[in-house]
Amino acid sequence: MKKILFISLLFISAYGFSQCAMCKAVVESGDAEIAKGLNSGILYLMAFPYLLVGIAIYLIYRNYKKHKV
Repeated sequence: MKKILFISLLFISAYGFSQCAMCKAVVESGDAEIAKGLNSGILYLMAFPYLLVGIAIYLIYRNYKKHKV
């Protein structure tokens, strides 16, 4: 079971480095400043879902601990 999970995660990670067609066209145009801004924007948009999930898990955990005692 672990081997199947490892192989599937290996294939999924290869798709994680891909870009949409418009992003790829902007980066290939050769303007380094636009590419830098695009990468910063992608990282900015990527951070918020993780923050929201982390906050939700913390609130659920805190609520669970409060009612358990």
